[in-house]
Amino acid sequence: MSADDQLLRTAEEVFGWTTLHEEQELAMRHLLDGRDALVVMPTGAGKSAIYQVPAILLDGPAVVVSPLIALQRDQVASLRAAGAPAAAAVNSAQTAEVTEQAWQEFTEGGTKYLFLSPEQLADAGTLERLREAKPSLFVVDEAHCVSAWGHDFRPDYLRLRHVIERLDHPPVLALTATASGPVRADVVEHLGLRDAAVIVAGFDRPNLHLAVRFCTDDDQRRRTVVDWAADRTGHGLLYVPTRKDAERYADDLAARGVAAAAFHAGMKAADRKRVQDGFMRGDVRVVAATSAFGMGIDKPDVRFVVHTATPGSLDAYYQEIGRAGRDGEPADVVLFHRPEDQSLQRFLTGRTLDRECVREVATAVRRRRSGVAITDLVRRLDRSRRKVTAVVNLLESVEVVHTGHDHVRYAEGAPPPAKAVAAVTEEAERQENRDRSRLEVMHQYADTRDCRRRFLIGYFGQELDQPCGHCDNCDEGLSDEDSGSSEYPPNSPVRHEQWGRGVVVHHEADRVMVLFDDVGYKTLSLTALRENGVLTPV
Repeated sequence: MSADDQLLRTAEEVFGWTTLHEEQELAMRHLLDGRDALVVMPTGAGKSAIYQVPAILLDGPAVVVSPLIALQRDQVASLRAAGAPAAAAVNSAQTAEVTEQAWQEFTEGGTKYLFLSPEQLADAGTLERLREAKPSLFVVDEAHCVSAWGHDFRPDYLRLRHVIERLDHPPVLALTATASGPVRADVVEHLGLRDAAVIVAGFDRPNLHLAVRFCTDDDQRRRTVVDWAADRTGHGLLYVPTRKDAERYADDLAARGVAAAAFHAGMKAADRKRVQDGFMRGDVRVVAATSAFGMGIDKPDVRFVVHTATPGSLDAYYQEIGRAGRDGEPADVVLFHRPEDQSLQRFLTGRTLDRECVREVATAVRRRRSGVAITDLVRRLDRSRRKVTAVVNLLESVEVVHTGHDHVRYAEGAPPPAKAVAAVTEEAERQENRDRSRLEVMHQYADTRDCRRRFLIGYFGQELDQPCGHCDNCDEGLSDEDSGSSEYPPNSPVRHEQWGRGVVVHHEADRVMVLFDDVGYKTLSLTALRENGVLTPV
């Protein structure tokens, strides 16, 4: 029996799936062949199936790194409901007794799918248990978290490449719904993927109608959003920037007779679960939520997703709107925008470098010439693990330290701590410039008078030759039939006289968007480029 026949038979017998998408089958075959794969597929397109089916055909368990406890719980529940082989999660929300039982079943070979957080993999005992089990697959879910270009960067994700090597590099599957070209390159590099198959499904979701509504002030925006959402039918999500906004919008909608609830990270876990379960059952019609809500939520009949303020990047925006219309039926996606949102996002996403922490970490590592474990640094410096890990990543990015799994060593010939602080400060400023440029791109999406779908999927490297006919600009006849100049095709390398090396991300009839290594995203006028010749193909 061919590999394709085995995969399809397993998918049908165990999960009841009579067909597999071309991208799913291709990735599954690569894993069965022992190759690494990075798969980028839209939210709700069946990414989890790519490891669930091959894992049954391979000896040994599949280890799945998943960033949120709620997401782990949902994935385990869905596998159990399908009657798949045993699945378990090990996380901090469980009692020690439940955790130990899960480990015992895993060690005895009774668990096919084990879900862990990246932070747990820093523990030497956890890693040793995994080594003994000889995993057949190592899955990194939400893999964009490994990239500083991703919208949800997590320092511990950068340590996963060391975990993979300690496990003798089983086939690695990296999964994400939102990965532009730079993020895909980061994932492959930072996870140490070997001969990886990079499989990118189309980013277009033609059943989603895209629109932007401009508002003059926050009070007017709040009234407009509440009026709009109250008049809709079906279930919907309102994404808000702050916890306070979540509460206020939920209260305002409830006052209009809408079954609405707030959801944010400041709520008790039991209350968050109650809201999530109510939304899934249909008892709650609208959830007003911060970005904490939605990851792993597979509700097919969400009829609208509203952003009550402009988010920090198109990456985050695309993932959040992807929760609408998973059943393929029409759904509305509306951004209520104010230019002033840019300053709010800069405040919410701004990162202040703790220079003293950088100095402390660098000094502590330098004193231990043989190297020091990150867990020891955390204990010795009395700093949070997340902060210490982030500082170690920055020191590594400027080649002051070298790292292994939970192990840091000062690089030979590296500058002393005082100069290391200066180098890290410069790198942190460069990363902040990148973040600001992504925010600027988000505002360009709001301001564009061209086809919004062409702008959105163009950011992810997919071209749309004609206007979509299904966004507000197309509805008003504003979109340009010309998809742009062929002088600077997407993904082509270029060099700018001032900003150095870059890669073309997207073009329109009169402008081109370029991602530069040092300064981030820049949108340049084609007319100006033709006149002064400062941007040249490499």
